[in-house]
Parts: sequence; C-alpha cells; structure tokens
Amino acid sequence: MLAIIGGSGLYSLGEDFHLEEQAPRNTPFGDTSADILQGRWQDIPLVFLPRHGPGHRVPPHRVNYRANIWALKQLGVTKIIAVNAVGGITSDMPPLTLALPDQVIDYSSGREHTFFDGDDAQVTHVDFSWPYNAELRGILMEVGLQTGQPLAASGTYGSTNGPRLESAAEITRMRNDGCNLVGMTGMPEVALARELEIDYACLALVVNWAAGVGDSSISMQDILQNMEQGMRQVKSLLFAAARLMQQ
Repeated sequence: MLAIIGGSGLYSLGEDFHLEEQAPRNTPFGDTSADILQGRWQDIPLVFLPRHGPGHRVPPHRVNYRANIWALKQLGVTKIIAVNAVGGITSDMPPLTLALPDQVIDYSSGREHTFFDGDDAQVTHVDFSWPYNAELRGILMEVGLQTGQPLAASGTYGSTNGPRLESAAEITRMRNDGCNLVGMTGMPEVALARELEIDYACLALVVNWAAGVGDSSISMQDILQNMEQGMRQVKSLLFAAARLMQQ
C-alpha cells in the first residue's frame, strides 16, 4: 500500500480523496502528527498523513517521526512518497523546482532518530548508503516525463532542525558539504522508514532560495506564493505516480 506524507503546503489531497477510515493516533512511541486517513484518491487506494498536523501546528523539531512511520507500517504501508518544501542552495535548484533527492546529510539534533534505541535484544544497523528508493524515484521520473513536468533527477538534501531558517554561513557550509537542497523534515523520517523496510522517496518543492543565495532577503510571502503554485504540480505528479503503481 502507498502512503503520502504531506509537508508544508500539502495538508489534504482535495475533494477527489474519499475518506474511508481514520486510524487512531496512538502508538508505542506516542501520538502521530494527525489522524492517518485511509481512503481512495478517485479510485486509487492509499493512505495520507499530514506531517505537521491539522492547520500546520507541529513544528519540524516536534514532529513525532517515530510514531508516524510506525503507524504507517502497522497499517500495511510498504511505500511512502514524502512531500517536502525546501530551499534551493545551488544554481540548478531555483524556486518552483521539483526535485527527487538521492542523498541526505543530517544536521538536525535532539530528535528521536531510531527504533533501535537500546531496548532491543541486540544492536541493529541498517544500510543507509542510498537513503531513497530507486524504484519509487524512477516512477516519479517517468510520470514527470509523461506529463511534461521537469524534475531534477538527483540532489543532496541537507536536513536542519528548524523552525528558524538557516544563516548564510550555515548555507555556505552546506553547499561546501555538497548539499543542493535544505529542509527541516527530511531526517530522521527517511532513516526510520529504512529501519522498518518501507520504500521511501522524497518529492521536494523548492519554495525559496536559501539564505545568502538569492539577490534579496527571504520573503515569507514569496514562500507561500511559491508553495501554493508548486503544490498544484506536486498533486498532479502524486496522482499520476499512484495511478502508475496500480497498473
């Protein structure tokens, strides 16, 4: 079963999503960000979870990533496409770019980042060489080609703590580290999905130039406008990908 995790700007799938059941929020790791919605997007069965909760009330550093991923696993989810609103660091990632990162660097701290935290019978390690699932990324690339929607086929996502935006010096450091994109929710979400053997891909929408990259200061009004405009393309790609996976 496919799950879509909605990030900033994607709080529902619209009127075409027909709710059939809401999963309880409680898990052994606490409550999920919101009720998990099970239903059909037109005729496609899937699960939807808004990462920041109803009305965007949960900041990035307070998202209960373990509860969210655990609950999706318990519902039988085997594939996740996660939507993230991000900043563009390099010249090939301007605002309104849609990108499919293939690598991640974690700059966050203080988050519960593993299910294997010492209470298990033995220490468990997972291979995280390639964090994002190649098959899911390939499906999104294919529907991008079919629909004429350009997609950046690779990139490195730098995940920061938030909720503040980054300083120009921090972005310079991240660029030097090889990051193309910066966001606040990429980790530990993708790592937790790997621990539970759930295929995971990130569909990132660039909503602003990162600090010190553009010609002007970061405007929240511009971010919101880019988010509203870009999420229309995001929804179209998500639906086409979900449709393709049903064939």
